Amino acid sequence: MILYPAIDLKQGRCVRLVRGDMNQATVFNDDPAAQALAFRDSGAQWLHLVDLDGAFAGKPMNAAAVGAILAAISIPVQLGGGIRDLATIENWLSRGVTRVILGTAAVKNPGLVAEACRKWPSQIAVGIDARGGRVAVEGWAEETDIGVEDLARRFADAGVVAIVYTDIDRDGVLDGVNVTATAALARAVPIPVIASGGVASLADLRQLATERRIAGAIIGRALYDGRIDLAEALRLC
Repeated sequence: MILYPAIDLKQGRCVRLVRGDMNQATVFNDDPAAQALAFRDSGAQWLHLVDLDGAFAGKPMNAAAVGAILAAISIPVQLGGGIRDLATIENWLSRGVTRVILGTAAVKNPGLVAEACRKWPSQIAVGIDARGGRVAVEGWAEETDIGVEDLARRFADAGVVAIVYTDIDRDGVLDGVNVTATAALARAVPIPVIASGGVASLADLRQLATERRIAGAIIGRALYDGRIDLAEALRLC
C-alpha cells in the first residue's frame, strides 16, 4: 500500500480544511515546497497535491506553488483541483506532474476522462468525493444524486489508473478512515482505490492494509498534527 502525504494549497500556502470548508482552513506551512522536501526526506515516495482554490474556480489557481514543489523534488506527484480540460491536463503533465486527478470533470464531462486516458495512459485518476454515499463536485460545494459505486463503474474500462475516494464527512476531523465504504468501492470495480479522509492513526493504516484491493492511503492532518510519524507509517506499509 502506497502512502501519499497530502499538501492542500490555498492562496499559495499549505493548509488543511475541515470537511472541505474553505472557511475552516488551518495554515501549516507558508512554504509548500519546503513541506514537500520534508515529506521526501522522511521517505515519501509519492505526494498528493490539491489546488483547493482551483477546485472552486474551475481552473488552476496555485500554479506557482505547484511549480515550486515540482522544482524542489523528483518523487512522483499526483495533482487534483481545477483540472477540467485537455489543455490543463497536458500543461500539468508537461511540467512534471506524474498523475492528474479528475473529479468534477469526471461527473460533468465523462468523455474527457476517456479521451485523457487514451492520450496519457497510466496518468489519469478519477477523484470521487462523497457525502453520505453521494458524489459531491465543485470543491464539494455541490452535491449530486450519483452513488459512489455507480460513478466508479462508468470508468471501469476507460483506462483510469486509480480512484481517489474521499469521505467528506471524515476529511480533516481525525475521526478515522471509512474503511467499510472504501473497501466496498474497491471490491466493486477493477480500478485500484486510494483511501482519503480521516486517517488518524497507524491503526487506520493497518485496517486499510488488510483490504488487498486498497492500493494506497492519503494522509493529511494527522501528519501535520504529529499524530502519525511519516517514517514509521512508511515502515508499517
